[in-house]
Amino acid sequence: MLRRPSRRDIVKSAAKLATVTSLGACHATVARAERAARSEIGASSRIDAMLQDATRAGDVPGVVALAATDNDIIYEGIVGRRRLHAAPLMTRDTVFRVASMIKPIASVAALQLVEQGKLSLDAPVPDIDPDLGAPHVLDGFDPKGLPQLRPARRPITLRDLLTHTAGFTYRLWDKKAVRYPKSIALLQKAERAHAPRTPLMFDPGERWQYGTSIDLVGRIVEATSGERLDSYFRKHIFDPLGMKDTAFDISPEQQQREASSHRRGPNGALTPQPQERHTPR
Repeated sequence: MLRRPSRRDIVKSAAKLATVTSLGACHATVARAERAARSEIGASSRIDAMLQDATRAGDVPGVVALAATDNDIIYEGIVGRRRLHAAPLMTRDTVFRVASMIKPIASVAALQLVEQGKLSLDAPVPDIDPDLGAPHVLDGFDPKGLPQLRPARRPITLRDLLTHTAGFTYRLWDKKAVRYPKSIALLQKAERAHAPRTPLMFDPGERWQYGTSIDLVGRIVEATSGERLDSYFRKHIFDPLGMKDTAFDISPEQQQREASSHRRGPNGALTPQPQERHTPR
């Protein structure tokens, strides 16, 4: 990895260039270099100040920030603590929960299999689950509260799942999805046995809604590759990229570097949460 020049490096480089002023062409070069150095130092200082202000105000307990191009790291800043009002300080190697950022990693895994010709973006997805192979759409509920289900107008594709346009959603954001489990309890036993576990809220490709699609992508990766998802990620993504601190389960040493999660109360104040227990898969 290319090392981002430190502020000292920038100042030293500018100082060296400033001594080469005997020729007119050099004057212009030095002036541009000095302006670029001052600009980078100024931008970094403003970002540092913004992050420090946010931690002092309690908006965030701590931050590890990095900005990069395809060639180099252009900014890196570390402020605050891993746990609000407690030691230790944030460090460059602090371990964070990635939460839903596991979705792009699963998406990369699926796209690798597309590149290998083992999956297709636009063909029907592998029939590994009735919710995928024979999807049904929940159109609503009748006056008795029974679910109104029908077959989807077309199959679900991997592209639908990757772009959250398959019709799956989180119950958190959809009233129909919240009501569905209660409605199927009203069905006769035989009907209930055939009701989809997770119906679509709309036909595939009809619109966008954030939901559980990438969970299914993970299952498709496992079924297609023949590997457990954690093993696939490690072998084909994490190890090749040197992502040594990214995993479903972290070691006792990594736990010592883990940042606490925090919950924001009604007044906006953050409260540290108990450290999560890590149970090996």
